[in-house]
Amino acid sequence: MDTQHWIEAVTGLQVRSGPELVQELWSGFGRLERFHLSKGHVIVKAVDPGARGGAPGHPRGWDTDLSAERKQKSYRVERVFYSEYALRLEEEARVPALIAARETATGGEMILEDLDAAGFAGRPRALEDGGIRACLGWLARFHGAFLGSPTDGLWERGTYWHLETRPDELEAIRGTPLGEAASDIDRRLSAAQHRTLVHGDAKLANFCFAPGAANGASASVAAVDFQYVGGGVGVQDVAYFLGSCLDDGELAAQAAPYLDLYFEALRSFPGCDAALEDEWRELWPHAWADFHRFLAGWSPGHWKLSVYSEGMVRRIIAR
Repeated sequence: MDTQHWIEAVTGLQVRSGPELVQELWSGFGRLERFHLSKGHVIVKAVDPGARGGAPGHPRGWDTDLSAERKQKSYRVERVFYSEYALRLEEEARVPALIAARETATGGEMILEDLDAAGFAGRPRALEDGGIRACLGWLARFHGAFLGSPTDGLWERGTYWHLETRPDELEAIRGTPLGEAASDIDRRLSAAQHRTLVHGDAKLANFCFAPGAANGASASVAAVDFQYVGGGVGVQDVAYFLGSCLDDGELAAQAAPYLDLYFEALRSFPGCDAALEDEWRELWPHAWADFHRFLAGWSPGHWKLSVYSEGMVRRIIAR
């Protein structure tokens, strides 16, 4: 059954127009498309690795078989997250509703709620304080909801930069102080007693905003792209998110207060006690150094290799 007829069979509505390309998936692995129905519209996330033949590879040559296998698994993980985990989230950790999912001959497809139609049409390239607070509130609620969760069907270790899945990038920094410390950093993060599910790619571009986000309301933010959900500690998402929307000067002045704000929101969840906060605060520099390790191997000179992040690396190496 083709996509249009599948949508009509699942929704009971007629497809009036589409597909309308929303965006290509990373490395040409498929696309996001919008279909306009007789009532409303939906988003289809279609994974088709075979369509990537004409897509440009990474300029540093990371377009490998291992990379392709990782991406294909990530889309399977995302379908599991939407179908088996997302229903545990309340409205204040908003994600698009899954309408249907299926395996296809070329990969897989999901029919998802269109967040634009639900009021989350904002895609800012930069955030003011209110938007940052709203996203941190969303992350706190996500982590609180999944505290102690199993990882069945997900990545055992979340984040797309997890050391075990990035041997080529590690090899690129072999012999450097950070390269030598990489395994110890990874062990410290994996040995945490207090674990949750992490989003794994919680950058600014993966948040969608409703008008109330300017006031810091977490219910006015939704998140997308759950391909790298898995086990971890919440500060991994927080560090990655702040690094995606604050420059060096802002990180130096505001990272600590924003971390405090995150923990303030997290404390409202059962199990998020002083022991958890102490452990995750201790792992804050490890979370920064772990992502810095990946980025230093993957794309030296990347703007996210900030002075603030380098300072965290030095703290870890000096221990």
